[in-house]
Amino acid sequence: MHIWTRHTLQRIVAQRMRGIKFIAVSNREPYIHERRNGRIECVKPASGLTSAIDPIMRASGGVWVAHGSGSDDRASVDALNHVRVPPEDPTYTLRRVWVPTEIERESYYGLSNRGLWPLCHIAFHRPQFSSLEWASYHRTNELFSEAVLEEANGAPAFVFVQDYHLALLPRILRRANSQLTIAQFWHIPWPNNETFRTFPWKNDLVDGLLGNDLIGFQLPQHCANFLQTIESHLDARVDHGRSCVRMGGHITAVRAFPISIDSAEYARLASSPEVEETKSEWQTSLDRSSRILGIGIDRVDYTKGIPERLAAIDLLFRQHPEYIGTLRFVQVGVPSRTAIPDYHLLNERVCGLIEKINRRWARGAWKPIVFIHRHLDQRSLIALQIMADFCIVSALHDGMNLVAKEFVASRTDQDGVLILSAFAGAAQELTDALIINPFAIEEIAGAIHRAIEMPKAERRRRMASMGAVVAVNNIYRWATRIVLELSTIRKHAEQGAHEDTAGIAVDTEVA
Repeated sequence: MHIWTRHTLQRIVAQRMRGIKFIAVSNREPYIHERRNGRIECVKPASGLTSAIDPIMRASGGVWVAHGSGSDDRASVDALNHVRVPPEDPTYTLRRVWVPTEIERESYYGLSNRGLWPLCHIAFHRPQFSSLEWASYHRTNELFSEAVLEEANGAPAFVFVQDYHLALLPRILRRANSQLTIAQFWHIPWPNNETFRTFPWKNDLVDGLLGNDLIGFQLPQHCANFLQTIESHLDARVDHGRSCVRMGGHITAVRAFPISIDSAEYARLASSPEVEETKSEWQTSLDRSSRILGIGIDRVDYTKGIPERLAAIDLLFRQHPEYIGTLRFVQVGVPSRTAIPDYHLLNERVCGLIEKINRRWARGAWKPIVFIHRHLDQRSLIALQIMADFCIVSALHDGMNLVAKEFVASRTDQDGVLILSAFAGAAQELTDALIINPFAIEEIAGAIHRAIEMPKAERRRRMASMGAVVAVNNIYRWATRIVLELSTIRKHAEQGAHEDTAGIAVDTEVA
């Protein structure tokens, strides 16, 4: 069993990208500068995207182009809007893009998160579209293109674009600099064609994406949905067998790259003295007189199925009153996008449900649900995951959901039970979880009961199996596969054989 490591990635980057600049592009930046207690501090925000791309940047020593969002970001860059990161061991450059506040509001909170986000997630939440927001989305992509083109400076470069905020960027870049090799990873699901038809600017969006040489999705089904969308809306030739699209003499390869985590680092932290100390703090604050501990860790987003999860806990107490006073559920709910009214209402709804359930079932000092409505650092989350008897990931629709993998990687004791939505991408890999339909409240309650009563031998067998999967399919394997595919595309383009590049399957097992 081959385990991919940071060293493997560094070796592949050195071999395949030698002499060519690597430029990552994302809306979210990997480090922000904030003023705290009268001084500027560099902070690393909690972000699965940052965790995924940072190893490639450290290995390549390239440039990461991102929106400057910190309160003192402008004061921390040089005349070229550059700052070297990470602060403790600078290995690559962060190039900040300044998006005007109103443009950001209409593009990020508007078109991206009131339009594309609900469009791509089957959570029965109606998307909202505005031509003004679409114009701001377009302008944001242009601002990013100006920064990327400056960094490439007319020369060949690898450009790796992230997610749904920058779908128009690849086409803009390709028109301006044909020497770029461009890839994009779409972190969220791609909807079926019938759903995508509702997007008013669908042809422009997919045309922008076909500026890429390579598009990565989480799952093969998302690739299939994307190819069907292209067939329906553009005059392009789709090759389902080779999973590629030809349009205007250019070929775009479409691949599934399920994203993951640094499982070895999670295991290391789980065994560290710092996490052990934090466990003791949790035990004191939670009063572990409760025999059973369940957890949920999410952004407060309507795709995460938090109200359904709470309703299932309420039902469990009705069906199994023996758990009253012995089961405590800790829900970490990180506030998210609260500037959008629907998210503000969801936060209020979750708080109201928890208050109602606690009022119904509380006994003396014991209450069934503890709601932690703020961001927690990684050490606190890992300690909580180690302590939990079960973890619920009941997303109504999720491209992957890394919390599921983080829970598994943290369980170096090979104990605990993962209850996992069938509609999270992680369910295709973590098949030894208790797989649930997150829309079925009784099914979730039944899975919680089964998790609590599951024999230790079965718990350990299931967790050991999932741990092996996460260890093998880690973030370094994900990054290495993308780097190999990109470099293969570039090599064949340089040899004048670009037409054949989309049919090449890269064997990462020999890397």
